[in-house]
Amino acid sequence: MHGQDFADDPQGVYDALRAFGPAAPVELAPGVDATLVTDYQAARTVLQNTTDFSRDPRRWKALNEGRIALDNPVLPMMAYRPNCLFTDGAVHLRLRKAVTDSLDQLNIGRIRRDVEPIAAFLIDQFSERGRADLLNDYAKLLPLLLFNRLFGCPAGIGDRLTSSMSAIFDGKDALKANEELTACLMELIALKRREPADDVTSWLIQHPAGLNDEELKDQLVMLMGAGVEPERNLIGSALLLLLSSGSSARGAGMLTEEALDHVLWNNPPIANYATHYPVHDVDLGGVPVEANTPLVISFGAANNDPSLREARQSLSKGAHLAWGAGPHACPAKSPATVIALTAIEAILNALPDLTLDVPADHLQWRPGPFHRALAALPVRFTPTPGTRVAALHAPAQTTRTAAAEPPRARTAPVPRQETRPAKKGFWSTFLDVFRV
Repeated sequence: MHGQDFADDPQGVYDALRAFGPAAPVELAPGVDATLVTDYQAARTVLQNTTDFSRDPRRWKALNEGRIALDNPVLPMMAYRPNCLFTDGAVHLRLRKAVTDSLDQLNIGRIRRDVEPIAAFLIDQFSERGRADLLNDYAKLLPLLLFNRLFGCPAGIGDRLTSSMSAIFDGKDALKANEELTACLMELIALKRREPADDVTSWLIQHPAGLNDEELKDQLVMLMGAGVEPERNLIGSALLLLLSSGSSARGAGMLTEEALDHVLWNNPPIANYATHYPVHDVDLGGVPVEANTPLVISFGAANNDPSLREARQSLSKGAHLAWGAGPHACPAKSPATVIALTAIEAILNALPDLTLDVPADHLQWRPGPFHRALAALPVRFTPTPGTRVAALHAPAQTTRTAAAEPPRARTAPVPRQETRPAKKGFWSTFLDVFRV
């Protein structure tokens, strides 16, 4: 599942795996064996059964026996962290309540208000060119910048956080990037303990659960990991669907909400994950699964289970498994949907004649066992001035008058010193434009 063949045709691989039954043996990465659940009902059973299946990877037999190298590329996604993803029982309930209570303070109106200026800023960066890569110029950067805002990151920490998270997802020196990410988050936590504000980091710190710094850091890692990579894939795949459904995004006849729902059913952004470890040997619909071995849920395969073809016509839109199910279901379903919806509508409104720059079947998909992710989404459009940020500022600027400015004494000009400014990251550049 780690090769380009799988990335090019995952549904073909899932169809072949169905010959084994509701689950099948797979290789997630070189030397990492697992069992992949491809059947919809079997997936729901595992997701909802907390008695026979654990989420704690400290049970992982092969890892405990030293048969998995510590630099294996799937370990950052599978190794234990003290957060909601990898805990069970009372520990999980305590950590999850801190997360859900903090996320509940993010009302939908605030999320839209936070997404819109970021979208305007990013579109301004490429709108005059007439061409862009909507994946790397837009869908990838928007969630990173948004999470910096929601977490209350100052410029210095935010730039480093953005680059380290991007490097982890792109597999560029992931170990070093993970160290930098940890350092950034610990700095952020220390700052918010001293100077709490109206942001998710401060709310987590103030929660009655009393999370320590290590727990806080790993909840933030989980929130970023669960929000940034899936969000960019959801935005990218929905834009692809809209742009390939007709001559232009506006003429396609498909609503944005319909496109998002279609992606979640047929091309879920996180296609295979939610790893469970049977606490004893189990029989999963005739497929034996050994205790303490990885049992991975394939949302991509389960949602496309052939047995659902007729039932899908009557199933509710939310019956898919893209958000998971059971006690570990995604706690950020509503915010994630609003973010994607707002981001997509913002760019379609800004560039109404947006079209694909290459045929849809020529696009490349990034290899990897867990995600369903485009490598790029090249588009073309009529060049337009990059004035969207200025337009957002306009109402505030109209309240200023020359009379409000105090008189200034005339002074001799100061010789200009020629210095080359340090190159800024996207987050600090954004903050320079939108001072709040």
